[in-house]
Amino acid sequence: MKKMVFGLLAVGVLALTGIAHARTMNVQVREGELRNRPSFLGGVVAVVQYGDSVTVDAEQGAWRRVRIDDHEGWIHESALTRRRIELRAGDQDLSGAATQDELALAGRGFNAEVEGEFRSQHSEIDFTWVDFMETLVKQPAELVAFLEEGGVKPLEDESE
Repeated sequence: MKKMVFGLLAVGVLALTGIAHARTMNVQVREGELRNRPSFLGGVVAVVQYGDSVTVDAEQGAWRRVRIDDHEGWIHESALTRRRIELRAGDQDLSGAATQDELALAGRGFNAEVEGEFRSQHSEIDFTWVDFMETLVKQPAELVAFLEEGGVKPLEDESE
């Protein structure tokens, strides 16, 4: 009987320790990809959006294993922040008032006005290729195929 009580107590303490270590963070990039392993070459299992709150329950180097809704996966720490991201103005919820692109730019302190001012102050710069690159969209499978074709192999420890 003592062993059973002690065992249940130990399981309870371990469960509470795990809960105490779990913490909430917020996505600070336009879209973040949850991967099936802590690597940029890991398969994408879900996509999170700017401002989403995730629960971090494990760390491996610079990677964080997170949970959101019914999804769990690994995301690089650079996509997360401890800062709370609240999409409100006064009592009004603004989550539907702006596009995801606008929210991501605002989160970084960069917007069309700032870009326009920069362009006007640097008229000698040709932005043609920058504008073109902003239109390019590559799917994760295309990137993985590109890396494999080039013989790029993931490191054992991809914590950097």
